[in-house]
Amino acid sequence: MTAAVPLRGDSLAAVARDVVACTRCLRLRRHCAAVAAARKREFATWTYWGRPVPAFGDPRAGLLIVGLAPAAHGANRTGRMFTGDRSGDWLFRAMHRAGFASQPTSVRRGDGLRLVDAYLTAPVHCAPPMNKPAPDEIARCLPFLERELALLRRVRVVVALGRIAFDVCRRVLAARGAATRSLRFGHGAEYDLRPRGPVLIASYHPSRQNTNTGKLTEPMLDSVFERARAVLRTDA
Repeated sequence: MTAAVPLRGDSLAAVARDVVACTRCLRLRRHCAAVAAARKREFATWTYWGRPVPAFGDPRAGLLIVGLAPAAHGANRTGRMFTGDRSGDWLFRAMHRAGFASQPTSVRRGDGLRLVDAYLTAPVHCAPPMNKPAPDEIARCLPFLERELALLRRVRVVVALGRIAFDVCRRVLAARGAATRSLRFGHGAEYDLRPRGPVLIASYHPSRQNTNTGKLTEPMLDSVFERARAVLRTDA
C-alpha cells in the first residue's frame, strides 16, 4: 500500500491525544456527556469515559478495521473502541478466531486484550444520538483517520464494518490515489486497490440490528477475517 508521508513529528499517540481532546462537534460532545451523567442502570457503578474514544491496536498492523462510532453505553462508557457492548462481543470473537486478537472478550481497558497485526478505528470518535453521525460530523472527524493511515505504513488490508465506514474508506483512499469510483458496498465484497491502496473488504456491521435479525451471522463475519488473514499471508 502506498502511504502518504506523515506530518513531521506526528505519531499514533499524538493522534490519540488529539482525539480525546477534540471538541469540534458540540452536538456529539453534549450527547456523550449527558449519557455519561445519566448512565444505564446495569452500569450504575461505572464512571463513564464520556469523551471522544481513541483508536487502538498494533502500530505495525497489516490489517486496519474501520467501524462506525462508539456506542453510548459501550465505548463511551469504557473508553476503548468496541468494548463493553454486543457489537464488540461479536467483533472480538471473530478477530480472536482469525488470530487478530489475544482473547475473544473485551470488557474494559486493562483487561489484557491485545490486538495482533490489527488496528481498530472509526470515522467518528464520539457516540452519536441514535448511532447516526451527521455528514458534517464525519467530515470534521476525518482528519484523524487520514493521519492514522499515513502513520500505519504496513497496512495492506482494510475491513470496513458497514456502509458508512465503507464510504468513508472509499473517500480517504481515493484522496491517496486509489481507484475507488466503481466500488460498491456488499458483505464480503473485496477490492484490490494495489499499488495505490490496500485490499478493501466490506462487511455488515455487527450491530444488534444485523445480528439479531440474522442479516449477519458469526460464520459470515468469520469469513471476512479469514479472507483478511489469507491476503496478509499471501502478501507477506
